[in-house]
Amino acid sequence: MQRASDLLKGKSKQLWTILPEASVLDALKLMAEKEIGALVVMDKKDKVVGIFSERDYARKISIKGKKSLDTRVKEVMTPFDKMYTIKPDTPVEDCMVLMTGKHIRHLPVFDGPKFVGLISIGDAVKAQISQKDALINQLSNYIGGKY
Repeated sequence: MQRASDLLKGKSKQLWTILPEASVLDALKLMAEKEIGALVVMDKKDKVVGIFSERDYARKISIKGKKSLDTRVKEVMTPFDKMYTIKPDTPVEDCMVLMTGKHIRHLPVFDGPKFVGLISIGDAVKAQISQKDALINQLSNYIGGKY
């Protein structure tokens, strides 16, 4: 059974974060540059205070007519106490159930109090498809007499 830690092993070790005082425009530029859909928001003491995603932008900036340059990330991020988080040993299936049930696309991973990574719904789906493909190949080989 795959776990969140397995998904993190296949990802870049770089954790992309942003300060709460940064402008939403700066957050969007970073997300576009790195081709990611969310940033973990960390204060100057490296404490996670929230998460900012493309959905936060769409629902709290774009639709409401706010300006990305004038709005700070802390004004529109999902605060830490409202975030859904997981542990490294959380099964991928549980991650998918949580993301689907709560209508979220990103899950910060914490090992105790330490932020260790971020997985997306795409990461989880890709892992599940890969696992299912391997099983199908094994069964096909077994049925075809290759074993």
